[in-house]
Formats: sequence, C-alpha cells, structure tokens
Amino acid sequence: MVRDAMPTARRVHYSYDEYLRALELSEVKLEYCDGVIYAMVGGTPAHAALASAVNRLLGNALLGSCTTYSSDLRVRIEAAGLTAFPDVTVICGALQPAPLDKHAATNPTILVEVTSRSTEDYDRGDKLSCYKQLASLKAVLFVSHRLKQVTVIERSGATWSEREVRGGENVSLLDPKLTLSVDELYAGVQLEP
Repeated sequence: MVRDAMPTARRVHYSYDEYLRALELSEVKLEYCDGVIYAMVGGTPAHAALASAVNRLLGNALLGSCTTYSSDLRVRIEAAGLTAFPDVTVICGALQPAPLDKHAATNPTILVEVTSRSTEDYDRGDKLSCYKQLASLKAVLFVSHRLKQVTVIERSGATWSEREVRGGENVSLLDPKLTLSVDELYAGVQLEP
C-alpha cells in the first residue's frame, strides 16, 4: 500500500478513539502513528499480485500451524504507538487483540511488506523499527516490486539478521519452519520498472 502525504502546515493529533471512528467512515485504509492518521491508497497490479502470492504460499506452507491474514488485518504496536496494515500477517496461535482495538492483532509471528516506490524507505526504516518492538515477531519479509528478491529480517534471541534471497533461491525460516521458492512467488508477475 502507498502512504499518502499528509499536509504539514499544522500537525493535528488524534486520539485512538478518533482514529477508530475515522476508520469506520473511511473508504480507504488509515494507519495511525503517534496521533497522526495517514491515508493508504491502492497499490499497483504487481503489488496486489505479489501480496496475494505471498499470502497463498505462506498459507500453504503453514497450513494447520499458523493463520495468514490479508492486508485487511490491522496490527497494533503499543510500544511504538503504531497501527498498520501489513500486506500479509502470519499469526501462530490465537490472535491477541489490542486492549483499545478488538480488531487489531498484537501478536504477529511474520509480517510481510511488498515494497513500492513511495513507501519503501518508510517501510524499511521507521516502520521496521516499530515492528521489531513486537515480542511475538520472528521475521519480517520485504518483497521487492522491482526485482525477484525477498529481504528476510529474522530474529534469533535478541538479535536481528538480514539477508537477500533472489530468483533461483528459497526463503527459509527457522521459526516457524518454512521454505518458499522465490521463483514461485514471482511466477507470472510483471514487475515494475
């Protein structure tokens, strides 16, 4: 999804209740960060195809042990004051809702963001820093919209590691244990320039 720039002339802070009310009335997804509401606009066909493929492949690989969710699921990071709509969320075990928002999960195991020109820096920077504050999170995957490439950021104890996985290779995770083919993920997808 693409983050829409908000006017910067006057920064307005909204309560979480005001955010939830705005979300109920909105025709687009809204993310919330420290009192600021950001409108999310639709992505490209490549973005939609990649998000769908990741959801399908993760769902098949983890069938019976974890549940995959589309970008319709909100994820709340209380420590960071962020509520976001990752492209794909995986939860192993029962979904734990946020205290202030029964429709927002607080315990994702894997989060996936399909990159886009307008949000890639934010997703890999500030948003990733917020995601890493989730105690339940084991991995974040960034699926490139330009190249057959997945960036895997994986937690091992208190340490995070990062690696690039390209076409002809497999994405492998230790917890939860899974393997995904990069070529299968990108099959039939017309990448963006």
